[in-house]
Amino acid sequence: MSTGDRVLISPDLTGLSDWTEGRVVEIENNTFNGIVLAAETDDENIFFGKQDLFKMIQKEEECLH
Repeated sequence: MSTGDRVLISPDLTGLSDWTEGRVVEIENNTFNGIVLAAETDDENIFFGKQDLFKMIQKEEECLH
């Protein structure tokens, strides 16, 4: 993952019932916790946590036919 990537944020972080879409705004290599991401949702809330609490959103492949 890199800054600007679209991700799904775990309900464990948001407190919501479903995964929430957001954009990675910061990546930190934390000595104690490993890779920690901060992601901002469209309504400007920022959630941060370990990398395993985020999922990459797969971009739809374009059909060239």
